[in-house]
Amino acid sequence: MSEDLSGLNLVELLERLEPVPEPPPIPLWPQTAGWIWLGLALTAAAAWLLYRWIAAHRAEAYRRAALREVAAAGDDPAVLAEVLRRTALAAFPRAKVAALYGEAWLAFLDETCDGTAFRRGAGRAFAVAPYATTAPQPGLAPVAADWIRRHRRPKSGIRRKR
Repeated sequence: MSEDLSGLNLVELLERLEPVPEPPPIPLWPQTAGWIWLGLALTAAAAWLLYRWIAAHRAEAYRRAALREVAAAGDDPAVLAEVLRRTALAAFPRAKVAALYGEAWLAFLDETCDGTAFRRGAGRAFAVAPYATTAPQPGLAPVAADWIRRHRRPKSGIRRKR
C-alpha cells in the first residue's frame, strides 16, 4: 500500500475498504460416509418399527371388532356367547376351540385369561347361553369384554387359516 491516505476522512476511508468475503455455504449433506450409513440404518429401523406396529395393529383388529359387538349386545347372554366363540376362533386354532362346550369351554376361557370369572363367576351363564333362551343378565358384558381384552394368543405361531 503505497497510497497516501492521510488526507482522507473516516467516511472516505471506510468507503475504500473491501468487503469481507462471505464464507462458502455450509452443506446440509453429511461430509463423511459414517453419517450417511447411520442415517440409512436409522431410516431402516424406523421403517421396520412402523411395519411391526402396523402388523400388530392389524393382528388385533378382531379384538376391536369384538369389543364393538359386545357394546352393541348389551347383557344378552346368547349374543355375548356367540361373540366370545367367534373371538376365540379368530385367535386360537379351530381344532382347539370348536369342540369345546360346557365346563370345558369355561375352563378354556379362564385359562386363556388367568382368571376365574367364567367357572366361578358371572360367566357361568356362557356355558348354557347358546343352547337355552335366557333373560338378559346384568354383568355379563363386562366379563366378556374383559376376556376379549386380556386373553393371550398362542405363542407357537400356529394361526388358523383364513
